[in-house]
Amino acid sequence: MSEVLHIFTDTIKDLAATSGFANLGWQDILMILISFVFMYLAIAKKFEPLLLLPIAFGMLLTNLPLTAMYHPDLFADPTNIQYGTILHDGGLLDLLYLGVKLQIFPPLIFLGIGTMTDFAPLISNPKSFILGAAAQAGIFLTFIGAAALGFTAAEAGSIAIIGGADGPTAIYVSSKLLGAGASISTGTIALAAYTYMALVPIIQPPIMRALTTKKERLVVMETLRPVSKTEKLIFPIAVTVIIALLVPSAAPLVGMLMLGNLLKESGVCDRLVNTAQNALMNIVTIFLGVSVGATTTADKILNWEFGKVIILGVIAFGVGTASGVLFGKIMCAATHGKVNPLIGSAGVSAVPMAARVSQKEGAKENPTNFLLMHAMGPNVAGVIGSAVAAGVLLSII
Repeated sequence: MSEVLHIFTDTIKDLAATSGFANLGWQDILMILISFVFMYLAIAKKFEPLLLLPIAFGMLLTNLPLTAMYHPDLFADPTNIQYGTILHDGGLLDLLYLGVKLQIFPPLIFLGIGTMTDFAPLISNPKSFILGAAAQAGIFLTFIGAAALGFTAAEAGSIAIIGGADGPTAIYVSSKLLGAGASISTGTIALAAYTYMALVPIIQPPIMRALTTKKERLVVMETLRPVSKTEKLIFPIAVTVIIALLVPSAAPLVGMLMLGNLLKESGVCDRLVNTAQNALMNIVTIFLGVSVGATTTADKILNWEFGKVIILGVIAFGVGTASGVLFGKIMCAATHGKVNPLIGSAGVSAVPMAARVSQKEGAKENPTNFLLMHAMGPNVAGVIGSAVAAGVLLSII
């Protein structure tokens, strides 16, 4: 009997010693609590919940000791990843993260976005391309600033892309540039990007009001001209060809975005459009969020570098908003008051939230002024612009 009791006692001790509780450190506890905070923001405050909630849960899973679901060392060198080793020895989140590292998930998200995007406002008013391009200034200025603060070129590029206010693009760039040895991770970039996207209605209005006069905010724009079906069909094909030739690195994102739009506008691929908009988009969003969240470990969050990412991210976003508005002012002057500068802020992407902010700010000055469709032009141009900016960063780094 005593021998049985001894064996039972030893078994309990072994189980206790090898349990997660015995290996739970203060950093793990803190990271788990941080994941709870992001879950709260996603559920209670609805901060980009479709992706923030999976990211937060991925953060929880990766910081639970001994789960062996994600191994950062397998991705330490982004230029020499041993995919065979990952497939053989990797955990669940390692395998899912391959969809990010191999640049699969973000382009598929763009495919779904394309099927839900109406480019008619942009086609009707091609000058919107200028505002969408101008808003990307925040990306390149922040890249210079981050490099000046001591970040490597890869880290600076990953931080700068936050200014595009486009989560999949930020994930696409950072996953391609960052290895496990970097001071920041794809997860921290994604958290910053989606946090600022959720805060668009708070961050943008003060900048918009500060840079415009009451007279400019009162400008009523002419009704957009109707766009033919032929124009809608030619547009995605032409954009794909032109951008792929100019910036080949942007082709995966822009190409899939335009493919989705072409499927939608063709009117003959309803089943494919429905799948891309719903089932495929939802599945990829879950996999993308959980695997990106898995990269958010204590060594990537509990340091001053993460604080710099947060600060530089809001600067990038603010500069992008300001650049769009300032170019809107230039266009307002050039057209003798036919362009409301408020629509320039929508060039940061963040579809369609940024366009709604432009509409809301314009309506505050004149309740009968409807800027939403005009703002959608720079807004969808910003999606294309952020993808092109991503391609430029990948080309030069």
